[in-house]
Amino acid sequence: MYKPVGQFILPALLCLLFLPSAIAANGSQQLESFLQGLHTLKADFRQTLEQPDNDQYFASHGVFYLKRPGLLRWEYESPAKQLIVADGDRIWLYDMELEQVSHQSQDSALKGTPAQLLSTTRPVSDYFQVNDLGEKDDMAWVELIPRDPEGQFQRLLLALADNSLQRMEMYDNFGQITRFFFDQIQLNPELDERLFQFEPPPLVDLIGD
Repeated sequence: MYKPVGQFILPALLCLLFLPSAIAANGSQQLESFLQGLHTLKADFRQTLEQPDNDQYFASHGVFYLKRPGLLRWEYESPAKQLIVADGDRIWLYDMELEQVSHQSQDSALKGTPAQLLSTTRPVSDYFQVNDLGEKDDMAWVELIPRDPEGQFQRLLLALADNSLQRMEMYDNFGQITRFFFDQIQLNPELDERLFQFEPPPLVDLIGD
């Protein structure tokens, strides 16, 4: 059974949510301003995955946590309970239904993903070519092209309006399109450090490099 939430695409990501006031700024300027003021974040998320070649469509939802630099947590509630934790060194994926934990290097897993923007304080341009696409449907669109040719995604599109990210579209190397929608956003809340720690439960299968 295919489980899109088991991929380290994160939540991705996970995910540039609220932007500070910048009425006259274009999308890339708002993005830079947001990242400069971002320390922690909590939000509900809805994620969809489309596979155009066979018309398959998947949807999932849960809660996302972030603490810079490098700490991320995704709690998937549906369609299957899963937990993804990035502890600054490794990314852990706990599939509760399969009783399985997989893990890999955080640096390699986040290459070319939106989560890479959140996990470092380095400039966006170090990892992405940033292109302003202008306005459409009352939103400012920004295109991010990963500089790493071995990344998971070919391009990312961000749609911004009213100083917030309205939509994120991620186009991967297999023709799939992942979209994220966010709600109940809290910018820079106090977060418990234990949210970003993970110990594999006993008696689960452990898979990793």
